[in-house]
Amino acid sequence: MIRVATFGNYQSALLDLMSAQTRAADAQERVSTQKNATDLTGFGRQSETLTAMKGAQSRIQGFIDTSAAVSARLTTQDLALGQINDAIAGAREALGGAVATDSGGSLMLELEGYFQAARGGLNMRHHGGYLFAGASTSTTPVAAANLSELVAAPSVASLFSNDTLKTASRVAEGTTLETGFLADELGTEVLSILRDIQTFHTTPGSGPLDGRLTAPQKAFLATQLARLEQAGTAVVDKMAKTGSFAKQVENITAGHEAQKAALDELVAGRTDADMAEAITDLQLSQVAIQASAQVISQLRQVSLLNYLS
Repeated sequence: MIRVATFGNYQSALLDLMSAQTRAADAQERVSTQKNATDLTGFGRQSETLTAMKGAQSRIQGFIDTSAAVSARLTTQDLALGQINDAIAGAREALGGAVATDSGGSLMLELEGYFQAARGGLNMRHHGGYLFAGASTSTTPVAAANLSELVAAPSVASLFSNDTLKTASRVAEGTTLETGFLADELGTEVLSILRDIQTFHTTPGSGPLDGRLTAPQKAFLATQLARLEQAGTAVVDKMAKTGSFAKQVENITAGHEAQKAALDELVAGRTDADMAEAITDLQLSQVAIQASAQVISQLRQVSLLNYLS
């Protein structure tokens, strides 16, 4: 004889209901988060692989962020070098015009303006720090405010307050770029030339350079013209290096972004939920919950006590 216990039927129906509720909760979580699990425990054996991938993603993102900061710095650096180069070109033009016309005229006034432009480039700031100050980013690289202070300094070297540490950035595994320049290596030559011209201008017997130029004065200015040409060439060389660094960083960044996109796709393939499947599972589990609830409700009417009574 087969026994049918009311308690056993209730227990079986209740277990079915609880199982359906668990499946519904799991499907609801996948639908709301669009992920197969919310922690590594939910991924089981894939957790170690996902941890390694996440670490690689973070490392590559760090390089991308560093490259973006380096690119921004190089853009500002290029602007500063361009300003210094324009100042040198302007000074050359002023000297050339004075030599060609045999007239000092407003030569020293123009050179004062070009000194200010060169000084502004050497003291250029980036994100609050001086670009060419080395590690001493809070110290003004060139303190002399005008040509008179330039001449009053003990030497040209004493005019610069930068240290010797150039900016270097690690933009990839095993790749560190030294992209920075120092104020003294950029400005020593041009400030030496302007200092010599100002000294010549204020020295009795050789100056002033404000009227019709004498033969010795023209010869002196012609010599400074040649020096300015060399100084300009050196700055242009630094500008070319800056452009080369910028292109190199751009290429490295493109490679990192491609790697990150590939990693993102791999991680997504393991973590992203199949939304169609998740929605289907949610609907099926809801139907199962309703069916189990109905069975439990009906079991109330099939108790043996009802028949005995």
